[in-house]
Amino acid sequence: MPEYAPLDLPETPRLAQNIVHFARALRRAGLPVGTGRVLDAIRAVEAAGFTDRTDFYWTLHACFVSRPEHRVVFAQVFRLYWRDPRFLEHMMAMLLPAVRGVQEERLAQAAERRAAQALLGDHASDEPEREDEGEEETRVEVDASMTMSADERLRNLDFEQMSTDEIAQAKRMLSRLRLPVKPIESRRAQASTRGRRIDHARTIRAALRTGGEFRTLARARPHPRWPNLVVLCDISGSMSQYSRMVLHFLHAVANEKGAGWAKVHAFTFGTRLTNITRHLATRDVDAALKAAGAQAQDWEGGTRIGQCLHDFNRDWSRRVMGQGAVVLLITDGLDRDDAGALGREMERLHLSSRHLIWLNPLLRWDGFAPKAAGIRAMLPHVDSFRAGHNIATLEALAEAISRRDDPGEKTRLMEVL
Repeated sequence: MPEYAPLDLPETPRLAQNIVHFARALRRAGLPVGTGRVLDAIRAVEAAGFTDRTDFYWTLHACFVSRPEHRVVFAQVFRLYWRDPRFLEHMMAMLLPAVRGVQEERLAQAAERRAAQALLGDHASDEPEREDEGEEETRVEVDASMTMSADERLRNLDFEQMSTDEIAQAKRMLSRLRLPVKPIESRRAQASTRGRRIDHARTIRAALRTGGEFRTLARARPHPRWPNLVVLCDISGSMSQYSRMVLHFLHAVANEKGAGWAKVHAFTFGTRLTNITRHLATRDVDAALKAAGAQAQDWEGGTRIGQCLHDFNRDWSRRVMGQGAVVLLITDGLDRDDAGALGREMERLHLSSRHLIWLNPLLRWDGFAPKAAGIRAMLPHVDSFRAGHNIATLEALAEAISRRDDPGEKTRLMEVL
């Protein structure tokens, strides 16, 4: 929190009213702010005073922020609400359609759009009136014939950059996504008039019924079977928002009829491994993820990828990886544990799976390179390395599963190693 000049705030009754409105803005931005916290904040400000902006910031921060991911949202709403005119001007401009040469191009930082919409509400998309005395009115005409639709824009928007309303829309889109899989040819055979194989047993039995004369050759084809989908999802602090969206998608996959998966197994990991498979069977997605979050006590904590993969390989691999399971690993690969041990666990996981796909949201950056030790240890042991930061990348996942020869970004990055 940077240093600020002393606050110029009105008398205490008006200050209490402003704190109430500020709390409402935080609640609209997604923070769990109730009446009790508002009363605590008013009492805390009365006790601590509000002549210094830094003290005022941290007093409210202590009352309203209870989770790590809320810090950025709180900071943006605070700066916007407590009279930072330059920031307000930027936020209003950011919510308007950008015109090249008129507005400085700048991607919204995390939580900025959410903070602006929480404060500006329904007026977030209304252009402010501008009066320039002595200057002739200038009209800017924008050809919107080639602009993306709202859905197309949402498909390509980073989960971390979404506002509260956009997150709700994205969850509805994710609930409609499908992840079909092709069946696997098993060694077992079934009768078929157009089968490629000759069914020797049926051919001989038919010949015995005709006095030993071979009149026709019975044919068979491999009996199809469907693989399991095993998902290992990182829920550490750096992956929090991405994990929530991916789990919404996986809930839809687990409850989809006719998708072809024999079973969908889901595990979360941060500092420890948690099996949340049974929760995904709950039809209501909110109830399912609430139960999964309650069971995973390490949500938004640290990361111990190597240890968690070791626990999975030791305790769960033989139970859920049979019959050629497809493994989906969602993590940014930022791990401070022993890279050698992490590489060995990844190799064992790779050998146990039919197809191992790694989704990493860090691939959203054009200049991404495998510099972290954890990423360098994991990358050689995956079949496909792909981005996983928006709806479009999850849609492309279906193609990666159906085509085992699609390495994604692995080939390019392996040349850098």
